[in-house]
Amino acid sequence: MAKKEKAVVEETVAVVEKPQVKEQPVKKEGWEVKDRIYFLVGNKSPLTLTIPGKHTRKHSLLYFDSETQSQRELRYATNMSSPFVDEQKGEVTLGHIRFQDGELRVPAKNISLQKLLSLYHPLKNKIYYEFKPVAVAQDELVDLEMEIEALNAARSIDIDQAEAILRVEKGSEVNTMSSKELKRDILLFAKQDPKLFMDLAKDENVMLRNIAIRASEEGIILLSQDQRTFTWGSNGRKLMNVPFDENPYSAFAAFLKTDEGVEIYKSIDKKLN
Repeated sequence: MAKKEKAVVEETVAVVEKPQVKEQPVKKEGWEVKDRIYFLVGNKSPLTLTIPGKHTRKHSLLYFDSETQSQRELRYATNMSSPFVDEQKGEVTLGHIRFQDGELRVPAKNISLQKLLSLYHPLKNKIYYEFKPVAVAQDELVDLEMEIEALNAARSIDIDQAEAILRVEKGSEVNTMSSKELKRDILLFAKQDPKLFMDLAKDENVMLRNIAIRASEEGIILLSQDQRTFTWGSNGRKLMNVPFDENPYSAFAAFLKTDEGVEIYKSIDKKLN
């Protein structure tokens, strides 16, 4: 009698891959352990630049401890975990703090140098600064929001105001520009320098100054050769004296806001339009 063959049952085992967990910076006694990058201020990038790593008579490297009310000497020692001399015990190996091509990368394991550069070194934010991506992103967000605000404002302003603002940048060149060119250039100006654009857009003197310049160009008012007196172009009657050491058109713009100047402004505005 033939033996019955045993049925072989294959069991499939599902292999579940462990989700990859992104390593988070570790905090050690309030200090975030991570790689850090330091750059020279002003985007400078010399081949090498060495900053003081220990206290000397020529280069003071001290930190005022508010808790102990005392000055503590600093020193970069590669074999010590603290940058404070009073916490460094035994023989020390001094290290150099050297920037190459304008930057210095300090790995997470070198906590002593990181703390010296990030917390205590007197040249921080004077010669170098620590790169912080979050702060950079926040600054960029503020810049983008200001740019959007400026562009929206530039789209809504009228031609006269656009001309007044652009006159600050381009001078008499705006006299030959068409409406489309003014609209185009005011948008470009708002994009390139949103802060200055917003400042000018909110400055009522810019409009008045533009009116004064246009009135002068069309002979409605005249400015004396010494740039000290404005007169009517039609009869030579004096309108105002320019205060010493002031731009004549800025002074005239301020004059147009006075009680006497308001009537003159109305007259000039009618003649211009």
